[in-house]
Amino acid sequence: MQNPKLDDVAELAGVSKTTVSRVLNNRGYLSEKTVKKVRDAVKTLNYQPNDVARQLFSKETKLIGLIFPTIANPFFGQLAYQLETQLFNKGYKVLIGNSKNDPEKEVSYLRKLMANQVDGLIVGAHNEDIEEYHNTNLPIVAIDRIMNGDIPVVSSDNYNGGKLATELLLEHGATSIVHTNGPYDLETPARDRRRAYEQIMSEHGLPAVTYTIDFNWTEAEKTKVIKGIFEDLKRVDGIFASNDTDASLIIKIAREYGKRVPEDLLVVGYDGTDVVRLFKPELTTIVQPIELMANTAVDILMKKIEGKETPMQVVLPVQLYKGETA
Repeated sequence: MQNPKLDDVAELAGVSKTTVSRVLNNRGYLSEKTVKKVRDAVKTLNYQPNDVARQLFSKETKLIGLIFPTIANPFFGQLAYQLETQLFNKGYKVLIGNSKNDPEKEVSYLRKLMANQVDGLIVGAHNEDIEEYHNTNLPIVAIDRIMNGDIPVVSSDNYNGGKLATELLLEHGATSIVHTNGPYDLETPARDRRRAYEQIMSEHGLPAVTYTIDFNWTEAEKTKVIKGIFEDLKRVDGIFASNDTDASLIIKIAREYGKRVPEDLLVVGYDGTDVVRLFKPELTTIVQPIELMANTAVDILMKKIEGKETPMQVVLPVQLYKGETA
């Protein structure tokens, strides 16, 4: 017999399909005689249990959905890797969607994931008030993003990260410091980086100037804004970028304007991924605890799947990595 099915095992063992599933999943009490009949049938037919058979009783798919703007970004790439590794170790597989922060694309991914009956979601996209996130039957955890009021959020200490970056630039002599961040009306913990920058600058009696660089912009769009910084503010001597990829682009464009880093311009980035520190070790940056963020998000999701109480917000510590750019 080729590709024996659950029905075949049940027929040979003289039991129901539900009983076969209970034996395969070690669920509930069954007599030794019944267990032996099922196992003998499995062995005789060389039956290989599939996911559907296992789900018949457990009601679990052992699938977790991940939705991020793009795993091409070093931060989200490393985060997705850590999440996949930790979920795999707990017996789960993952389905990943790159939303590019497009609400329609995100909704499409959400519906596909729900159709595949994932056991839970871990989300890092920016979009808010998407109706599908109000599905109270689906456990959801957000990372560094505010989704809806009832979804737990795991983030790094963005305020302290902004404080460390701004204070370092001031300590090293910068006085005309610019910050780049995402759209101000975007509800995300990353806004605390801007809030810290503005507060520290105010405490030192210096003007706070923030330029908007949207995460989803093309390199050409970002380049236009960054060039605007150097053309508008001839005396700029310090820049705190809200991510490392923008910081790297800023350093590249600064050279085109004859500014040496760090002699003429100090630059601090944010994220501190393994890839960036490997290929651009000279970049001074704020390091997010990505592995710990992933571990925390997985732990909270597991508790939600089990119906346990979970914290609504977890803020994890950051560190300053001192390179040569500040």
